[in-house]
Amino acid sequence: MKGTSFAKRFAWEIWLPIVLLVVWYFVSERFNSFYFPPLSEILSASAQIWIWQGTIDDVVPSVVRLVSGFIIGTIAGIVVGVALGLWRAAEDAVRPVLEFLRAVPGVALLPLVILFLGVGDSMKIVMIAIVSFWPVLLNTIDAVRSVEPVQLQVSRSFHIGGFDRLAFILLPSSAPQVFAGARTALATSVIAMVFTEMVGSPGGIGYFILNAQRRFDTVDMWSGILVLGIVGYLLNNLFRLVEMKVLRWHHQMTSRAQTGA
Repeated sequence: MKGTSFAKRFAWEIWLPIVLLVVWYFVSERFNSFYFPPLSEILSASAQIWIWQGTIDDVVPSVVRLVSGFIIGTIAGIVVGVALGLWRAAEDAVRPVLEFLRAVPGVALLPLVILFLGVGDSMKIVMIAIVSFWPVLLNTIDAVRSVEPVQLQVSRSFHIGGFDRLAFILLPSSAPQVFAGARTALATSVIAMVFTEMVGSPGGIGYFILNAQRRFDTVDMWSGILVLGIVGYLLNNLFRLVEMKVLRWHHQMTSRAQTGA
């Protein structure tokens, strides 16, 4: 039953990309365009560049920067979000600063970050952390404040300490919404990774795409975009596996509520 469910879900995920690739293949083969080269050339160049020439090494630093910045931003967002969610007075005190910083796009801070950290890996990781911080923070604040008051009242009546209340009531109850914010943060982190690699020191998928564009090599440029999409898809599925593992209890409870079991 699980195998059938997985196959059906995979079929629903893969049908549209296959249709788009088939349409692209036939259209690009018939109407040869400089901006949209034939798909066969892109796939051939991708295999040559990323596998046989060893350019796959450019992917590893990008993934390391992405994961490092995402983890730092997520942890910071959870810690600050829990604190502000629990202490409303503190959230009211820092709200003007939070609203000001949230209104400033993360990429707008890039010149300032470069000024302090240069154009190396530190700058890229910090920028990714900044971009991923806000979705997690806002979802965590809302999740902590949405915990059932009855649960907190019962915990107090049983004299459950603050740390145990946080570890066994607040965090588990907030986890579904926190993961939703983290998934949004992962998508924005990929954007920040590509942007910082395009303006920073050489290396990474973003720099490869920009360098190909500067050389007017559209085939290499599209191969870089293809690899970037594959990396993003794999990271998203890996995140989904972690989410399913951590929130198994939540999904089981939701499934039972929907089926009436």
